Amino acid sequence: MAPAAQNTSLKAHDLALKNGSVVLPDGTVETTVYVRNGQISAIGGTADAAKVIDCTGLTILPGVIDTQVHFREPGAVENEDLETGSRSAVLGGVTGVFEMPNTKPTTSTPEAVADKLARAKDRMWCDHAFYVGATSDNADQCGELEKLPGTAGIKVFMGSSTGNLLVSEDDMLERVLRSGQRRVAIHAEDEARLIERMGERVEGDPASHPVWRDDETALRATTRVLRLARKTGRRVHILHITTPAELELIAQHRDVASCELTPQHLTLAAEEAYPRLGTFAQMNPPIRSAAHRDGLWHWVTQGLPDLIGSDHAPHSLTNKNKPYPASPSGMPGVQTLLPLMLNHVAHHRLTLRRLVDLTSAGPQRLFGLVRKGRIAVGYDADFTIVDLKARWTIEQDWLASRCGWSPFVGETLTGKPIGTIIRGQQVMWEATLADKATGQPFRFDATDRPA
Repeated sequence: MAPAAQNTSLKAHDLALKNGSVVLPDGTVETTVYVRNGQISAIGGTADAAKVIDCTGLTILPGVIDTQVHFREPGAVENEDLETGSRSAVLGGVTGVFEMPNTKPTTSTPEAVADKLARAKDRMWCDHAFYVGATSDNADQCGELEKLPGTAGIKVFMGSSTGNLLVSEDDMLERVLRSGQRRVAIHAEDEARLIERMGERVEGDPASHPVWRDDETALRATTRVLRLARKTGRRVHILHITTPAELELIAQHRDVASCELTPQHLTLAAEEAYPRLGTFAQMNPPIRSAAHRDGLWHWVTQGLPDLIGSDHAPHSLTNKNKPYPASPSGMPGVQTLLPLMLNHVAHHRLTLRRLVDLTSAGPQRLFGLVRKGRIAVGYDADFTIVDLKARWTIEQDWLASRCGWSPFVGETLTGKPIGTIIRGQQVMWEATLADKATGQPFRFDATDRPA
């Protein structure tokens, strides 16, 4: 009788994560996860591995994916670039990102996508995909652009952004929605209303920012895009929702619409943020009132939001210190996304499994990521390892973003990222990085071409 082949294969693992609490699709169990050739090879049992990491007292999550970041390269690398932004990501426990197209030049052509992929090679620490920005020039070609390898899909800015990425009129937006099949990401602010209300901005007073970019500015744009999604039969994903009214509306259109919240809008409130942070609390759509924040949490309890994305949008200290409204909108967030949300878990605002759905399973489900989003045999060995009980304070020297600041410096939180493992490679452990960056482009069902 031949030797048991099963026993031989079980000794050929590259990595074992032992004794951790592993968040599996059907529950959390204390077990060992094995990795071979960058993929999960076994869960449970006893076997040998070339490398063993003792995760006693730690919790092993599927790799966290941040579906909305701006890494500013090319064009504004004094604020951030692909290397520094992705370094921030893995230090915060994030294993992959979707990066936005409002760079200079914009990411709106095949050549621009290829350029970003080339820039990312051997420089990005985490896995990645790049959105293609819809424009008046490429509206009818979006169906081809969304098929490019390494792309997360099409992104539409209904409110002002860089270059010619503004798609503010319904006829142009309808052309974009009719070109292609993948889910389209939407920044939903109504440009006409923004122009009408510019007089609401008060010189030197960033607290007037949410007065200018009011609830109706967001709700009007969301209403318009839902009507066009229904008309064209195209699925849309509405980013960084800030008003409960939008979520109530989206709940009536779940067959065509998904949506996303940010940790900032779930954590900060205008009454406290603008007096304390000034222009450093300024972002689009804006930080709104505590009542808005509480309303967003209500809809989290209703199971509505599909994803959490950081909308990481760094600007230099020099520019953020300019008096409002000369100050730019945006704040860093990729490194603090998971710590903030773990703190909300610790305070019983959501469960750990719900957080996993918002940051791992949700991105896979909505965007068709290949081999990502869950801890299961055959999936990529992407893990975010956390200490749910660690109580710690965000310090300036922990931050890796080139912009050099965060609105959350000094905040004491419960729950901390300890390790980031991507395709079986230990990229970060206890704030120490690996020797080199090894991030790779995400693969998607819509663009994947199996060998």
